[in-house]
Amino acid sequence: MPVQDSGQRQAAEATTDDRDSHHHLPYRTLYLMDTSYGSAPLPVWERPEPRPRSAPVPLSRAKIAATAIRIADAHGLDGLSVRKIAKELGVGPMRLYDYVTNRSELLDLMVDAVYAQIAEAGQHSGWRATVLAIVHRTRDAALDHEWFADLLGARPHLGPHALAVGESTAAALSQAPGIRGIDDLQRALGALNAFIVGALRREITERRTARSTGTDVSAWQAALGPYLTRMLETGRYPTVARLVIDGAHLNAEETFHHNLITILDGITNHPHT
Repeated sequence: MPVQDSGQRQAAEATTDDRDSHHHLPYRTLYLMDTSYGSAPLPVWERPEPRPRSAPVPLSRAKIAATAIRIADAHGLDGLSVRKIAKELGVGPMRLYDYVTNRSELLDLMVDAVYAQIAEAGQHSGWRATVLAIVHRTRDAALDHEWFADLLGARPHLGPHALAVGESTAAALSQAPGIRGIDDLQRALGALNAFIVGALRREITERRTARSTGTDVSAWQAALGPYLTRMLETGRYPTVARLVIDGAHLNAEETFHHNLITILDGITNHPHT
């Protein structure tokens, strides 16, 4: 939507009923835009960084996001707080609110910093190679930053790097055989994203469970083996028995790649009805 001069006006400085006014922060301003529903704050991506201050510790949104990511990597999103970030940076907690107004904006910055890593997958010679590179890069990022998977599939990610990854993915898929219009492209993106979210959340949940319980697959199988054997010997679950007895424990990365190829093959060859 267009943002006019009036849409970028600075609101009055924090008033006495502002939640932080008792800290007397005369440098805080709020940038607003006009919408069909009234005035709303500009997204964090479009707001300028706060004016430099004479303070021992210089701050920026990138620095805050990087610190938040380190904390979330170590303690998860439940262990992330403004107070912890401020302590790590050596500043007062209220100073961070000049850069992000709430937790949602902080998460937006963190997520987009991860998308910057995914964007490094770049463009490749063909549509399939590009999609494979982006999706595998997404998996690598999620395994490095497990909290990232918790935020996939929720509200849309609209930061500049997220949009760049979305553009690269959509542009590549639009070149796939079988994609004949915008409806096909939307469905293809939906199927691909559903696979990514489901596969990554499952893999990371299994990692977390093994880590928190100290139980790996072998130990779990040994503990439940006698029960499962008795159930399978009833003959009521023949296909499950084949999977348990004859099936191998598949490598997570190989399985992810195989299933991704299956999705792309389906996108390429799906029948039109």
